[in-house]
Parts: sequence; structure tokens; C-alpha cells
Amino acid sequence: MTPLEQSRCNLAQTVIKGLERRNMTGEYCATRDDAKAAIARFLIPGTSVAAGGSATLGELGFAEAAKAAGCNFLDRFAAATPEEQREIFKEILFCDTYFMSTNAITQDGVLVNIDGNCNRISALAFGPEKVVVVAGMNKVAPDLDSAVKRARNEAAPPNCIRLGLDTPCTKLGKCADCSSPDCICCQFLITRRSRVKGRIHVILVGQDLGF
Repeated sequence: MTPLEQSRCNLAQTVIKGLERRNMTGEYCATRDDAKAAIARFLIPGTSVAAGGSATLGELGFAEAAKAAGCNFLDRFAAATPEEQREIFKEILFCDTYFMSTNAITQDGVLVNIDGNCNRISALAFGPEKVVVVAGMNKVAPDLDSAVKRARNEAAPPNCIRLGLDTPCTKLGKCADCSSPDCICCQFLITRRSRVKGRIHVILVGQDLGF
């Protein structure tokens, strides 16, 4: 390992210990290929799986992997109408395994997420039997305040650009605390503990992924 790789591995172990104290579990994958292999363990043929609109999962080819594994992939982007999409969202809320990333995670294992439609944070908080969170080590922040700032200033602006939204942050490159019609910062969810032990599993990846 290079010094940077070793440092990221060490920090990941600190985060994992924090997750365990919070009734969550975690593992560390040094590379994207390792992360794909870790994800594959949760893609059980015949089970229903779904994912949030995650740039991280897109970079790892999650949708293709889920379909190839023989899972019932609940794809919200397959909906032809808003009504169909709403029905898929309802199914997703009670799928077997929900996959997502996180906007930030503190060094002591607290997940921080901002959402617009709130389907993603709803599934994280309640519903699916298992939630698998995949996050590059670029998402790790020293503490809760830093994690919230990261979510607002480092995650939200590029996500708004990716989604083609008209918000001030797409022009400023930082949060403007807006109330724009396109604002995706509608709900903040801080996950400091899982009521159900082991329901939330975090895969930390030693490479930059997503925003």
C-alpha cells in the first residue's frame, strides 16, 4: 500500500468501529472492483432490490449487475408516467434490499443525507429489510458539522448539475440556502443509530466515488 492507501484503510477502520457502536455494520474495499464484489454478495437471485439515484452506484454499474444477478430490480427510471413512478416508489419502500450512497459520513459513523423527493432517505429510515450504503472515502468528514457542510456544499451542487436543475448552487458552486422550485435540499436525515441491529451495512471504498 502507498501511504495514502494505508491512511484511508486506517480511517475506514475507525469509521467501521463507529458504525458498530451504532448498531450498523461496515467493511472496507480498497478498490472499485473489490466494491463490486462486495455488492454482488447482496444481489441474491429472486429478491427485490432497488437503488437511490446515486452517482456512486452508477459508476460501479449497479443497475446492470442487479439485472444480471437475476434480481427483481425495481427501476424507477423505467416508469413511463409520474403515476407509474409513484407506484414503483411504493414498491421500493418494502423491497428486500435497498442500495444507496450517502452524502457524507462522520469519522465516528453517523450518516448524513439531504433529499429532494425523499424516497431515498425514507428507505434508509424505514421499510426495506436491508440497506446497503456504498461510499467512497471522499465522503468521510471529521464530525457532524463538517458532514452537513459537505452534504450542502460538495454533494448538492454537482448533483443539481447532474440532474439539470435550475438552482443557485449550480452557478455558485456552493449552497445558497435557497428555496428554489428545483431545490433538492428539502429534508435532512441524520442517521446516528440503527434500531434494528445490522439492518444498515456500509461499504467504504478506498477510492473517490460520486460527489
